[in-house]
Amino acid sequence: MNAVLTDARRGHPGLYWFAVAMAGLATVLVVASIVDQRTVLGAPLWFKPLKFAISFVAYAGALAWMLGQLRERAVRRTGWLLVAASAIEMVLIVAQAARGVRSHFNDDDAAGITLYSIMGVTIVVLYLATFAIALRFLREPGRDRASGLAIRLGLGIGLVGLSVGYLMVGAGAHAIGIPDGGPGLALVGWSTTGGDLRIGHFLGMHALQLLPLLAAGLAAVGGERLDVTARTRIVVAAAAGYLGVVLLVTWQALRAQPLLAPDGLTLGALAVLAFGTGAAVLVAWRAPGRRTPGPPHLRPPHSRPHLGLIPSPPGQEPTRDRNPPWTPRPSSTSPSPSPCPSGH
Repeated sequence: MNAVLTDARRGHPGLYWFAVAMAGLATVLVVASIVDQRTVLGAPLWFKPLKFAISFVAYAGALAWMLGQLRERAVRRTGWLLVAASAIEMVLIVAQAARGVRSHFNDDDAAGITLYSIMGVTIVVLYLATFAIALRFLREPGRDRASGLAIRLGLGIGLVGLSVGYLMVGAGAHAIGIPDGGPGLALVGWSTTGGDLRIGHFLGMHALQLLPLLAAGLAAVGGERLDVTARTRIVVAAAAGYLGVVLLVTWQALRAQPLLAPDGLTLGALAVLAFGTGAAVLVAWRAPGRRTPGPPHLRPPHSRPHLGLIPSPPGQEPTRDRNPPWTPRPSSTSPSPSPCPSGH
């Protein structure tokens, strides 16, 4: 954990400390939600700022850590642009909650329309800045091939998740088939009576954290069993499956279906996706790439080639096979093999 925090601090101090600040704000908002029991559209007033604060902890923290994986410091200004846009977004969301009104899709008065327009600009800035970071990682994958690919794929799927936000803007609401508000799942508030585009938006954005975490977990747990080629294959299979889930729940929402009440078509697509992803991961796990052996004098004794020595009875020197399966080459670090045991 200390290494992760060090990488994040080194990657981009602004994003790192913004994530820390959002963690502190989330604690304050938990207290506010307990003390202030007001609701907006049937949901607790302070839950929306709380969800955004927690999301920004993961988003900014993950980006800071990702930038720490680059071989040199890069996109510093882009990082600060992300910090500024995210901070403005959070200030406006908290301010609207303090007023007791909704922050998104608020056209009730001039103030609501103006503030929502500003938030629309910050979302565009967040999208373009994330896209710029993704392009930087395409040029330089990072320290480890599997981890670098996980970061790039996570950024790509994150952009897909951000793009779902534009579907909400176009619809003028996050709910499909019903008005915004109404019954929803605990904490997240996703609709239980109609489609909800926030699900695909949420899952897509948090690929930024989940795929790099998967790569790190594979390196830590499967390091002895899986080489970098196998880990890369698993990351690709998992990313393809994750993207499929993001697209599936977005398609489900666009057909006005609640997440927990899918129809047969959605269930069939989910079954195909689960089977395909599971099979791909299993194949990648069972067929790892071949490890490249090191120099003979650095290999473990049990893996070194047979030197062509024929065992002899006790008390006698072993004799050398006339046709050894492997002939050692002389090296600068070890003496050349002598043609006879006496060394002459």
